[in-house]
Amino acid sequence: MSAEDPNALASVEFEVFGQVQGCYFTKYCKELAEQLGVTGWVKNSKKGTIVGKMQGNKPELDHMIDWLKTTGSPGCKIEKCELTNWMYLARLDYHDFSIRF
Repeated sequence: MSAEDPNALASVEFEVFGQVQGCYFTKYCKELAEQLGVTGWVKNSKKGTIVGKMQGNKPELDHMIDWLKTTGSPGCKIEKCELTNWMYLARLDYHDFSIRF
């Protein structure tokens, strides 16, 4: 993806691997997304990872991605974060950021 236009809306799906369940990862993820104005969703997957989709301006998404790859919630151990299905959007598909079950 090019970062020519910081106001371009983008969408990306993510999956975080490691010890990421049982440490309020989804709660912290939602709080950060709301602070940054990023929309989408996050949830615990059946295989022990955290999965989700986020949409917003590229700089805010980059901030979220950095958090997903390196920081996460207190007490978690992130092994890696995979990003898939990058795309540019004309408008956001979501109005807020939610935790799915």
